Amino acid sequence: MMNSPESNSMQREMIFHRCDRTDAWKVLQRHYETQGRRFNLRDAFARSADRFEIMSVQAPEVFADLSKNLLDTATLQLLLDLARECGVETRRAAMFAGQPVNTTEGRAVLHTALRAPKGQGPFSDDVHRVLDAMLAYAETVRDTATSGIRHIVNIGIGGSDLGPQMVVPALDAFAHRGLTFHFVSNVDGHDIVPTLRGLKPAETLFVIASKTFTTQETMANAHVAKDWFVANGGTDTARQFVAATTNVKAAAEFGITTTFGFWDWVGGRYSLWSAIGLPIGLAIGAEHFCALLAGAHAMDRHFAEAPAHRNLPLLLGLLDVWYRNFHGFTSRSVAPYHQGLRRLPAYLQQLEMESNGKCVDLGGEPLPFATSPVVWGEPGTNGQHAYFQMLHQGTDVIPVEFILVKTPAHPLHDLHAKLLANGLAQSQALMRGKSSAEALGEKASTASAALDPLVLAKHRSFPGNRPSTTLILDELTPTSLGALIALYEHRVFTSGAVWGINSFDQWGVELGKALCADLLPRLAKDGDLDGIDASTAGLIQRLRAA
Repeated sequence: MMNSPESNSMQREMIFHRCDRTDAWKVLQRHYETQGRRFNLRDAFARSADRFEIMSVQAPEVFADLSKNLLDTATLQLLLDLARECGVETRRAAMFAGQPVNTTEGRAVLHTALRAPKGQGPFSDDVHRVLDAMLAYAETVRDTATSGIRHIVNIGIGGSDLGPQMVVPALDAFAHRGLTFHFVSNVDGHDIVPTLRGLKPAETLFVIASKTFTTQETMANAHVAKDWFVANGGTDTARQFVAATTNVKAAAEFGITTTFGFWDWVGGRYSLWSAIGLPIGLAIGAEHFCALLAGAHAMDRHFAEAPAHRNLPLLLGLLDVWYRNFHGFTSRSVAPYHQGLRRLPAYLQQLEMESNGKCVDLGGEPLPFATSPVVWGEPGTNGQHAYFQMLHQGTDVIPVEFILVKTPAHPLHDLHAKLLANGLAQSQALMRGKSSAEALGEKASTASAALDPLVLAKHRSFPGNRPSTTLILDELTPTSLGALIALYEHRVFTSGAVWGINSFDQWGVELGKALCADLLPRLAKDGDLDGIDASTAGLIQRLRAA
């Protein structure tokens, strides 16, 4: 699968065309100054009765309404020209083919191979051997009458935690009713101690998720769990602990004999499709886990094959470039109107900000333009009563992504209609706004009677023209969730490819880890404070145990 150094170099030159050095970038800058800066959504809808039809895209399992965004067909065409000139299509093909697009680590990036049907992806035999073994094991645990397992405790961090922790509650409607899932990631004891409280060793299965079996936080919590297990009468570590790791030797030294591995071309934030997804398999079973993979694979094929102007991941990634680099928007809010997706914003934070939070290009040159936006959010309608005030009337324009699910998994259809109406109303309000004249004609029951009505009207007006995207799933199923996650993965790939960065390393995570190893012994009562800055030394003295 891997090329020679010479062909790797040729491939890199072919696919690396940084956006700010292209002709298309210059054209987009002129277009933004002459038209894009003053784009008005209300005027756009007034001019085009079919704007919704023109700017909506159906991808596998996901319908997207892009019509409430600050762009038109001319802007979209210029962005597609930019993608072409930056070599996004070539780089996409290189990723799918298993070429080492993670250039700083010399690795392929093949999360797509993890969900390809047998015989249809790179390393297919290896992938499906592990997948089949993992799912067969999951089914034995799910036979709770025989296994005796009632609780699953997943111990991991980063992608080894965020993916399963997001997917398991999202697919609650498909989950085993006899199993309760717990997720421990923080090295803070306030995470694991209350998790273990009330559990019984004989009824608890621990999943230790660490590719190297050396991750500091994960291994610290794993040893706490093992100590608790033994102290509370646990006798069979090999039966009650399982690992998702490539370090079989270290797992065996820990006492684990059941391990499921994965490969160096599986990045942490793309790992839920691998053995890291064991908690998901335990929750929803083999059939539904395969449906999750199938949904993602369908989106992979869409990204690889759909025409550019109807290619949803490509379009969303280009929209992110348009907002970040031309409009100067610094963040994006994700508002899933489904309680099952409550952990999706946290999952997307790692996916996007760890991938594209980079300040040098593939050649190591500093970038003169912005990359990853801040990604944040909460489920609707909770977010409406927390931060939507800022979205509507704050000084920053923040694009919002609404995610709606047409059919609920519960029978409370009147309640679900209220939920959907709220999501639609918020996107409509962001676009429409409210003028001072409109506010002046309204009565506000809580307003001060002593305040000048004109002043009050200014307080109650909204600028509007604030962009949003609405994504709709017919139902939240394993298939649709798989497609949705893959959509976001390929969107992040697209913007990173345009920016000419490596979206698949995370060197920024390493420095803090190295410094932690140095500082840990210094926290001891007589620890050495020589050679560190005055602030850190002073803080250590304040924090030392008596």
